[in-house]
Amino acid sequence: MKVLKISYPTSLSKISNKENDNIDVFVELEDGSHITVVVSTPLNLLEQMNKDNINYTPAPQPEIIVRSLTEENITKAIEDYAREDAFWLKLLYAASVDKDAIDMDRIQSHLIEIKRSND
Repeated sequence: MKVLKISYPTSLSKISNKENDNIDVFVELEDGSHITVVVSTPLNLLEQMNKDNINYTPAPQPEIIVRSLTEENITKAIEDYAREDAFWLKLLYAASVDKDAIDMDRIQSHLIEIKRSND
């Protein structure tokens, strides 16, 4: 799906360490969807683990991970997430807004069917 517009509530120029930070990003898609995502760097995730004194990333609001917070990296990542019907971009957003948007009973049913098929 085509990305019509990417905008930032905080200017990228205000980020002092583009390799260790995160930023909210607003995305407008050609179907009229308006989505907000968090874009983070691997170093920022590591810093959060160190700060929380844990060895894993807890289940956070879904994020898109880029090497550094540049317009080019963010645009490429968002366009990749928006490929075809923007499934991953929409799924991340829906889950971050209201996890009840995801039908867990249907997922459980599919998991049972996959297990049955694998057995």
